[in-house]
Amino acid sequence: MLEFKSFISEDIEEALTLQQRLKKSRQMKKYASRIKLGREKAKRRTADPKRLAQRARKQARNMLAKKLAKADYSSLSFSRKQEIEKRLEKLKPRIDRMAKKLLPKMRKLEQERKRGKANAKLDKAIAKND
Repeated sequence: MLEFKSFISEDIEEALTLQQRLKKSRQMKKYASRIKLGREKAKRRTADPKRLAQRARKQARNMLAKKLAKADYSSLSFSRKQEIEKRLEKLKPRIDRMAKKLLPKMRKLEQERKRGKANAKLDKAIAKND
């Protein structure tokens, strides 16, 4: 089975333009069924430390994005999201520090998920911003 990474030809370093987003959308729709199978297969496996670090980083980034947006991030316009992404680029050291603090919580969540607990979600009180 092909991995999700094989569908993405280049590493994303900067925000996509509107045309690139539309092209990526068509590409992902084409591979949706393969990605779904890969995701289901990955769910059965325990996450390695690299993946846990990736999750912690993503969680930290989302927390900061939510704070910067001062609203529901998903409801923002494309241009507003781009603006927030630029600001997040400048906050990389802070994101790294937050991710490092979130890593033990991510490990705990993974253990709970593998044990089959339904409420394996990050506690907002635990994941306070620094």
